[in-house]
Amino acid sequence: MVSVAREPGDSPDAQLLMQRLSATLLSITGDSGGRSFKPEDILQPASCFAIARDPDGTAVGCGAFRPLSAQIAELKRMYAVTSSRGTGSALLFFLESEARGCGYQQIWLETRRVNQRAVSFYLRHGYLPIENYGRYLGNPAAVCFGKRLA
Repeated sequence: MVSVAREPGDSPDAQLLMQRLSATLLSITGDSGGRSFKPEDILQPASCFAIARDPDGTAVGCGAFRPLSAQIAELKRMYAVTSSRGTGSALLFFLESEARGCGYQQIWLETRRVNQRAVSFYLRHGYLPIENYGRYLGNPAAVCFGKRLA
């Protein structure tokens, strides 16, 4: 069982998890994803960075959201250590709850089509494909998803 809480995105644990995420994405997609996220993105109001920890307190996952608009949050930097079963789901549930608490009505995200593990994860958790948005418009390698936060 993991616990999830808001934590600073510039902490050593956060930095280590995001480095691992970047390396993983680079090996899967050929792109680390670092250009689409800056640490200061989560310093703005109505944003969040969270870390999941195992019972021993070890950081085993992270995730964030930032505002796209007053009604839509964008999910970013989702990562879970592969050996930490249930971490991704716990992070996603926490971030959705926090986004709802910030007044967001929807949450959107982008991943790469080739990242089938991520695509399957979001589909299993009720996310539906949406039109590519923002920097992902016209990018055939990108697939975007959205979910209503009712």
